[in-house]
Amino acid sequence: MSPLLALFDAQIHIGSASILWREVIGNGFGIASAIGGMKRVVWAWPVGIAGNALLFTVFMGALFHTPQDLNLYGQAGRQVMFISVSVYGWTQWLRSRHASGEAVLPRWASRRDRLLLVAGMVVGRVVFAQIFERIGSYGPWPEAWIFTGSILATYGMARGWTEFWLIWIGVDIVGVPQLLHAGYYPSAVLYVVYGAFVIWGFAVWLRITRRGNLQPVSP
Repeated sequence: MSPLLALFDAQIHIGSASILWREVIGNGFGIASAIGGMKRVVWAWPVGIAGNALLFTVFMGALFHTPQDLNLYGQAGRQVMFISVSVYGWTQWLRSRHASGEAVLPRWASRRDRLLLVAGMVVGRVVFAQIFERIGSYGPWPEAWIFTGSILATYGMARGWTEFWLIWIGVDIVGVPQLLHAGYYPSAVLYVVYGAFVIWGFAVWLRITRRGNLQPVSP
């Protein structure tokens, strides 16, 4: 086995459980990206992309022969989505930083944008649940909630909407039990840790939003 392949398949053994190091590292990058997002620094996006690439191989467990041997198409698919939306967010924050010196200025979404977020969550969950069920995903309805919420939260972060942190909290509330049930214990634990950072991030952005602009900004 080559050193690179050995590193890719490296595991931690805790009792009878086998855990991939790349699952731990990928989630660690996710937490680092959340901290970067809270601090409104551009490097949050490329760090998150690196974690997404690692976690894609983890959640396509049957394809990459992980200890769980399960394909969570929603979890894996959202890693691809994260990479796509993160490129958009990275570009937006770079453009803003060059124009104003600030990568992003937190603000409330407009009423129209909030209604679109709610509608997107409802429609997206129904549509993606049907798709995930047809392709044999593990837990299609929770997967659809997590997938749709992740799309909306990442897009909200790119736009600078303070509400995106609240969407992440909703994703974590469903994601932690689902990951525990599927046997992805490091991801579940790190989701809990990530949830704490999300609450902290929301508090930081809320303070900036109140200081800078108390009213929702029209699109």
